[in-house]
Amino acid sequence: QVWQIRLDMHLLNHDGNITDAASIAGIVALCHFRRPDVSVQGEEVTVYTPEERDPVPLSIHHMPICVSFAFFHQGTYLLVDPSEREERVMDGLLVIAMNKHREICTIQSSGVVMLVQDQILRCSKITAVKIAEITELIQKALENDHKARKEGGKFGFAESIPNERITAFKRESAAVDTNNVEEQAGEIIAKADPPSEVFANPILHTPGTAQIGEGIENSWGDLEESEKEQAAEEEGESEAAAFECQKTETEDTSMMRETKKDEPILLSDSEEEEVVILEPQEVPRKTR
Repeated sequence: QVWQIRLDMHLLNHDGNITDAASIAGIVALCHFRRPDVSVQGEEVTVYTPEERDPVPLSIHHMPICVSFAFFHQGTYLLVDPSEREERVMDGLLVIAMNKHREICTIQSSGVVMLVQDQILRCSKITAVKIAEITELIQKALENDHKARKEGGKFGFAESIPNERITAFKRESAAVDTNNVEEQAGEIIAKADPPSEVFANPILHTPGTAQIGEGIENSWGDLEESEKEQAAEEEGESEAAAFECQKTETEDTSMMRETKKDEPILLSDSEEEEVVILEPQEVPRKTR
């Protein structure tokens, strides 16, 4: 039976070179971690609580730390530990993970820059110096934490956060007055300053988009060829139908104008219905 340990990192914010910071935070968390003590007698396994036995640290043989190098102008300039703004304009990035024994654990290169052998050797020598400094800082921090725990003083995260100065772990519940909420809201709105600019229509300042609303022409992009042909055919059919309808209406109007109002209309013997002659009226044309 073995212990299964998973290390999760949550990034709040950063100003560049998050790989190096994450590697330092991860290795320190593993060095600081303590697992419960266990005893095995035959097939019986006993896991002790922290009150029964002191937790046991992990067996960590070395500390691999990452060091990042940013290259500019196709490798002409070299920069260690780039910031966020420097990462935006760099041509390539080289990350070397090494321990204090100068053993290379991993190398990762990214970007559009081509590195030669001398550049990689130079970066490895710089990494060895930086790893020795970082490892010494980590060991001192762990020793100070262990010493503070033995003396019963403040240590770790609790030491860096004074009570109710940055954050608080618990707040007492407070009653909320909900009386006269509408009147208070009206007073707040009346005292508030009017907005600097008022737009009658919605305007989107994002490039590549148009206004949104009824009756505004769609401008999401050009139509495809098939859609253009289909739209042209529909437009031609609509124009032909409108022309035919206009011609029919013109003929009907001419025939009605030729018939006079006082002229009697002859009906056959079978027709007994009353015929009413209407004055010709102008029929509105359909527009597309």
